[in-house]
Amino acid sequence: MKLQKQPTLADTVCDLRARKIKTTFFNQINAVIDWEKIEKLIDADYSKGKSAVGKPSYNGLLLFKMCLLQSWYGLSDYEVEDRLNDSISFSCFCGMHIDEVAPDHSTLSRFRTALTKTKTFEKLFGPINDQLEAHKIIVKKGIIVDASVIDTPLRPKGKTNHKVTEDRPDQEVAVKKEYAESVDKDGTWLKKGGKYRFGFKKHHVTDQEGLVLGVLTTTASKNEIANLEEVLETVNVGLPKDIPLGYQSKKNTELLKKKNLKNHILKKARKNKPLTYWEKKFNKLVGRTRFKVERTFGGIKRWFNGGLARYRGMEKMHTQNLMEAMCYNLYRSPGIIASNCKN
Repeated sequence: MKLQKQPTLADTVCDLRARKIKTTFFNQINAVIDWEKIEKLIDADYSKGKSAVGKPSYNGLLLFKMCLLQSWYGLSDYEVEDRLNDSISFSCFCGMHIDEVAPDHSTLSRFRTALTKTKTFEKLFGPINDQLEAHKIIVKKGIIVDASVIDTPLRPKGKTNHKVTEDRPDQEVAVKKEYAESVDKDGTWLKKGGKYRFGFKKHHVTDQEGLVLGVLTTTASKNEIANLEEVLETVNVGLPKDIPLGYQSKKNTELLKKKNLKNHILKKARKNKPLTYWEKKFNKLVGRTRFKVERTFGGIKRWFNGGLARYRGMEKMHTQNLMEAMCYNLYRSPGIIASNCKN
């Protein structure tokens, strides 16, 4: 049997070159974000020490950047560990030396769980957006509010009656489903577009370019018309005057009036009361702005494999939604800066 040849220095150099991927995007993100400020926020909640064998723990910013890479590239904990060990650009973005080994998947999982419990991801979302606003990437001339369903694979199976909320109007219908041990008990059923869906809802507040300003996570059966005030409270700064949205109700109309905000809620036809000509024209004008939040949902789903629950439970799902929102804003930032330079 022929012995395998030991790799030479030249082989090693060639292997390192093969591991390279495009670094332009990572360089652009590093130019936009002041990571020192982000690291201080992480360190305030993530205690670092030494392991049982005396090795120092991994840096919190390194683990947070792994979470970003995980969302950008749709990777599991195992996959992002492998990619970090294999890719020079990934390791450089995370601040690792070439001879360092990436944190293992269990370390990343514990880090995400720890920061979920301390709500650190929420604390990071606002400051990152503040930095984007300082670069005039986010411009709050108006905001848009909408919600999207997130399906979870941990759904009930079997045959038994279970209540399902129908999306618009708010009512309940019975279907034959059953809970099992593997089911995410924080998820609920929703009938939308004639199809039954099980999981959660993410409510986004975006600017007029579709960049996410606020995120609220609820169970799928939550009536999105009823929690507009809670959604608006997720924005960490003052609200602009214009708010196009599709949540029509007397309560929401009064809420906008109380907050001195313009009422750009879509008009809705009712039984024996169709929309008038001017109401249809109004909806068409508002729809020219509202489509941008749908583009945000579509971009997250297409680019980051979003729209599907990766974790179990409401808290971890909120972390997923926050990370995807941060990644979406950062992903679009270089293009917006380039567009602003042309104008």
